[in-house]
Amino acid sequence: MGFVQVAVTLAIILLLVKPAGSYLVKVFDYDKTALDRVFGPFERGIYRLTGVRWNEAMGWRAYLAAMLLSNFAMLLLMYLVLRLQTYLPLNPDGIGNMPAAQAFNTAVSFITNTNWQSYSGENGLSYLSQMLAVTFPMFTSAATGFAAAVAFIRGLIGRRDNLGNFYVDMVRAITRVFLPLSLVVALFLVFQGVPQTIRGAVEATTLEGQTQTITRGLVASLESIKHIGTNDGGWFGTNAAHPFENPTPLANLVHIVCMMLLPTSLVFAFGVMIKNKKQGWAIFAAMSIIFMVMLTTVFTAEYRGVPALDALGVHGNMEGKEVRLGISESALFTVVTTAATTGSVSSMHESLTPMGGFTALAEMMLNNVFGGKGVGLLNGLLYLILSIFICGLMVGRTPEFLGKKIEGGEVKLASIALLVHPVIILAPTALALIRPEAVASISNPGMHGLTEVLYAFASGAANNGSAFAGLNVNTDFYNIGIGIVMLLGRYISIIAMLAIAGSLAVKRVVPVTAGTLRTDTPLFTGVLVMIIVVIGALTFFPALALGPIAEHLAMLH
Repeated sequence: MGFVQVAVTLAIILLLVKPAGSYLVKVFDYDKTALDRVFGPFERGIYRLTGVRWNEAMGWRAYLAAMLLSNFAMLLLMYLVLRLQTYLPLNPDGIGNMPAAQAFNTAVSFITNTNWQSYSGENGLSYLSQMLAVTFPMFTSAATGFAAAVAFIRGLIGRRDNLGNFYVDMVRAITRVFLPLSLVVALFLVFQGVPQTIRGAVEATTLEGQTQTITRGLVASLESIKHIGTNDGGWFGTNAAHPFENPTPLANLVHIVCMMLLPTSLVFAFGVMIKNKKQGWAIFAAMSIIFMVMLTTVFTAEYRGVPALDALGVHGNMEGKEVRLGISESALFTVVTTAATTGSVSSMHESLTPMGGFTALAEMMLNNVFGGKGVGLLNGLLYLILSIFICGLMVGRTPEFLGKKIEGGEVKLASIALLVHPVIILAPTALALIRPEAVASISNPGMHGLTEVLYAFASGAANNGSAFAGLNVNTDFYNIGIGIVMLLGRYISIIAMLAIAGSLAVKRVVPVTAGTLRTDTPLFTGVLVMIIVVIGALTFFPALALGPIAEHLAMLH
């Protein structure tokens, strides 16, 4: 039954890829649709209110500047709300101001689409903070990632340095994609039993006659955009394992589909926008192969469980999992949330078997298995550019992609973006392991403790937001350190890719010849997968060997 559940869920996702991708193409190609009458007046009102000239084109530098400026302004607003929430309205439970380092970490987390939490949502934030510092940036950060990906695609197929208009792309992503989908999903979640109210906590009497405080709030609206926008940040500390966030198997199915819907469909939309669907499917196939290998690994590991317990008659690893979801759905949720860089969790990742934890870590380290809104596709294209360059060296020909030559400048930018990712994971992990106050936060010594720290910085660098748990990250060291890692992990790759887009946009298209390397074939898909795996293995294997791999071997022994 577990296998059937997973197969049905993946089949639903695949069936939605093409229609959702086709809709995204219409949204970002500015094609006229029947929905223009609905969204058009609202969008024009926003442009007039903000002074945006919707038909003004931007080169890559102007596009990037608009993105960074708007993100910084929102970051500052979120920080102030968190620091002053005691004095602001919509605080029925009287929650105090967030400390400075934690407020910095939280604001950075949500503006970068990471949504890492070093606090417990129901105890750390007022309703206003949940709306302005959490739910609001869930829309804008997802829209920012979408805008960056679309701008890069325009650079690939463009003939001049014109990547569109950032403000228009962000507004259209919110009004035509995220808001409508979030509204539908939120209403469905309310139907399933998820709370949606501005009233405070209530007191209830348990069956034993004890008094219990039950927290509630605007949970359904947050949950909908959390998963559609591949955000994280649960209203409750236990995230998607909480029955108010994820009450039924049907709600769990919707959560998983929402996480994968837009990342997968954006890859299809890429193929349509460049007028080469085979290229889009080739990238989709490469990502799918890695995804299925990861899913098979964690699925098998969790069903096999722990040998010592298996010998006692306890089969399968149910530790840290919800009984109402079971092993199969928990395994699928783990792979989906780290593949789509959502970060939402329905089980305790620290309680996974060592190879289950290895899988979650590996997906964040590769950071291109569909990934979050837009950025996952960008990271996949980074590896694509590097693969084309390596293949070009092997055949002695200047590498080309979509008829445009990939030269030294583009390869250097792609290499910088790819190399920054392991640096901001491994270097802070090493620093944490030599600082006494950071080591004191580790709850489990040895191999498992190393994995706790490695997972925290990998989650921040990949803008994932999921927690391995077992590590007290609410300290100044981790709040500031992970905050810096999240900023670097988010913006360095976007800056590099927009610069590459600007460079490619002004290049002359080279005619296809018999010597042109085709990048839309099964052979190149295999090459792409191998290069992704080899680069990931060479970069991260030593750290993984000391953590989850060593723990797995010790468990077998």
